[in-house]
Amino acid sequence: MDCPKIIDGGKFSDDRGIIFFNNTFDASEIKRIYFIENNDTKFIRGWTGHKIEKRWFTVLSGSFIIWLIKIDDWDNPNEDSEILKFQLYSEKLDVLHMPKGYVSAIQAMESKSKLLVMVNYSFGKIDDDYRFPIDYFKKL
Repeated sequence: MDCPKIIDGGKFSDDRGIIFFNNTFDASEIKRIYFIENNDTKFIRGWTGHKIEKRWFTVLSGSFIIWLIKIDDWDNPNEDSEILKFQLYSEKLDVLHMPKGYVSAIQAMESKSKLLVMVNYSFGKIDDDYRFPIDYFKKL
């Protein structure tokens, strides 16, 4: 089973400046990208899920919490499913991989935080968007 995981990035600095890198992230599946910038740090964007699509998340500025839940039955998801919590920061280029079959909720932890989202399908190629109210699953 494919499980969510953080692909560790890094940072190098010298007298010329700073390089943020992720030498182990394989971007060959990526077909599209977009940014998320929430209006405030209290807002939680979610729950949005995908049976087929995969997602990769990396923070370009600030920090985010991303909660993930594995969905086995999309017609009747378990409201008490285990919630996985990940924190990502812009201090290095960590990438969170969300395999297919998960829903996500996203919250910025700092004002003006920017999250880059990468997807393995082009926009409009498949109908794979499932949305649940933010209070559908256990409280965050």
